Amino acid sequence: MKERIVMIGANGQIGSELASALRHKFGAENVITSDIREPSTLKKDEIFEIINVLDKSALKSLFEKYKPTQVYLLAAMLSATAEKYPQKAWDLNINGLLNVLDLALELDIKKIFWPSSIAVFGPHSPKQNTDQYCVMDPVSIYGVSKLAGERLCEYYHHKYDLDIRSIRYPGIISWKTAPGGGTTDYAIDIFIEALKYRRYTCFLSAHTALPMLYMDDAVRGTIELMDAPAGQISIRSSYNLGGVSFTPAQIAEEIKKILPNFEMSYVDYDPRQAIADSWPASIDDAYANKDWGWEPKFDLASITEDMIANLKTNV
Repeated sequence: MKERIVMIGANGQIGSELASALRHKFGAENVITSDIREPSTLKKDEIFEIINVLDKSALKSLFEKYKPTQVYLLAAMLSATAEKYPQKAWDLNINGLLNVLDLALELDIKKIFWPSSIAVFGPHSPKQNTDQYCVMDPVSIYGVSKLAGERLCEYYHHKYDLDIRSIRYPGIISWKTAPGGGTTDYAIDIFIEALKYRRYTCFLSAHTALPMLYMDDAVRGTIELMDAPAGQISIRSSYNLGGVSFTPAQIAEEIKKILPNFEMSYVDYDPRQAIADSWPASIDDAYANKDWGWEPKFDLASITEDMIANLKTNV
């Protein structure tokens, strides 16, 4: 059976690059992207629809029109932005998910992808090599909504046998798309500012270690998960996925190897620091490795080199 994919929230950081990879794999005519506003660029062979995931009747019409076999639900309000609008964040992140899950059952959509986040972990979760199964006590509304979403995904799988797959994304680094209001966004901003001004003021402290993933690895890992046979998927909440962990001080040192006159400074008392302090410093992704062969390819040095090489012509 030929796959047909509808992606909701396709204009975001992950969606724009994941959509491109899916078009390459399945053909542009079989990948329908959607969001609440038009994308900045759209090629003539690409199919796009305006949709609000909270409008269930419009969403049903979209699914009936294209009859997808897979839906990628990426529409979400991210951590830093969600703290400003907690009620809106909960509504979008949870009720949007419920709309898709209910319509998947009603319209017999075979496979759903929904991203979770390391934000599901909290101050009592292990900081180092955070396990797939451990205490999860998120302190941000983003993390609370993602943890609730994980439980919904697992519930719909066990009760209705819906094939839902998910990844707990760490911070995502990409040179192609702008950051979208997340606590880990400094790891993108720092490269742009380094090339423009040879300096950066970081909103996180120098030694705040956080797990990160280069976009190429994130896209590849997502497609590998969705391609894996259902019998190999043992986790229906969300898989831990690790790439590389580093601090602002460490990434600054890597940048200095290429841009020797780069200077780093730090802001005191930024509200994003408290969110970062509650998150893991590194992730144990052994289940992803065992179940579907996950392995990251990019480390901090190769991320830094690739970011600077590509941004030189785009900044």
